[in-house]
Amino acid sequence: MRQSGKLEYGGRRGPQRTCVGCRVRTAKSELLRLVLDGDHVVPDLRGRLPGRGASLHPALSCLELAERRRAFLRAFRVPGPLDVSPVRAHLEENPMSCRTPS
Repeated sequence: MRQSGKLEYGGRRGPQRTCVGCRVRTAKSELLRLVLDGDHVVPDLRGRLPGRGASLHPALSCLELAERRRAFLRAFRVPGPLDVSPVRAHLEENPMSCRTPS
């Protein structure tokens, strides 16, 4: 039986976040942090932008799921429509970071 909070190789477990698209819990380092800039959802590549954040796998499939489920409205706790084109542009420009979550 595995001890709680430890990885199999004996290291410590890192912070976990849930992807707003596919709802899979993953290590924070594998997810892209998103924040609001007005009514635009923008990627926070350095993890330093102020405000409430949402996590997303760097895959277009997860972005499309999040849009369909209106997950960004709930994650950011805002009522109005949001523009996710900056996130889509980032994912399309960086195909190496776009992989299907496992």
